[in-house]
Amino acid sequence: MSFYQHLIEHTFEARRGLLSTPIIEGALRGQVSLPSYLAFLREAYHHVRHTVPLLQATQAALPAQHQWLFDDLDEYIEEELGHEEWILDDIRACGGDAEGVRSSQPGHATELMVAYAYDTIARKNPLGFFGMVLVLEGTSVSLALMAADAIQKPLGLPDSAFSYLRSHGTLDQEHTQHLAVLMDQVTDAKDQADIVHAARAFYRLYGDVFRSLPLPVVSPAATPKLEAA
Repeated sequence: MSFYQHLIEHTFEARRGLLSTPIIEGALRGQVSLPSYLAFLREAYHHVRHTVPLLQATQAALPAQHQWLFDDLDEYIEEELGHEEWILDDIRACGGDAEGVRSSQPGHATELMVAYAYDTIARKNPLGFFGMVLVLEGTSVSLALMAADAIQKPLGLPDSAFSYLRSHGTLDQEHTQHLAVLMDQVTDAKDQADIVHAARAFYRLYGDVFRSLPLPVVSPAATPKLEAA
């Protein structure tokens, strides 16, 4: 079994915990609201704006035996530049206050996830950051395009309100394939264990971000009723 396959297998339950959060399950059923979507975009802005600094921190902390990752991280940094601005554009397209979001503070769950990422890089093992990559980009590939369609139709929002979800859903397919290639070149058992540990933690932390979002209020008419026996 390749290490990437091992990573997927040994984080399966943690991934299932994230995907079973009520707001994700509800969104895929079309149970959405504009306040919930704007809250999601606000928290996405607050973690996405750290993507490039986190990649740079990982790059700077790489030990000598992992300098082979330097150029790949350079390429990743170039591709991720400015993505937080896409999110602010989406907020504007929804009629939200993009500048207010820019100057706001992240929610507690988002702040913890970002702090854990910096701590993993600085204190434990910079390769643990790839656990975050697996979680954020793997979730994006699984959900982003479906979620965009499920949210847009009932809310009647323009295509311009979904540049982050739709572009990332496509771009992250390439990133996930590249991640698999990179992870299969990680052969040290401790590095592998640290990446698995970090990925499990990030599934929990990212799930907490979704659990912190306001749930849409579903009207009784939208709730399926059981037939009388």
